[in-house]
Amino acid sequence: MTYASIFAVYFIFWWITLFAILPFSLKTQDDDGETTLGTVSSAPRGAHVLRAMARTTVISLVLYGLFFALTRYFGLSLSDLPQFVPDFK
Repeated sequence: MTYASIFAVYFIFWWITLFAILPFSLKTQDDDGETTLGTVSSAPRGAHVLRAMARTTVISLVLYGLFFALTRYFGLSLSDLPQFVPDFK
């Protein structure tokens, strides 16, 4: 794998993980009981994006490490995936 493909695959893992992590630990203005004038009560209360990005980085590093180990050391690839999926005919 070249460095560009390593970065590209890691970026895909990171981006998917970010959207999976964003809803967790989100506190809305409705939860706090104070709604800022001109916003809806379901708007986020404070900035939580930096914490979500930090969690995303750690989780995606672990996921990419698993992916790297499976592809590099165990020799698995996406073309091997159909043999693990049951046939529902």
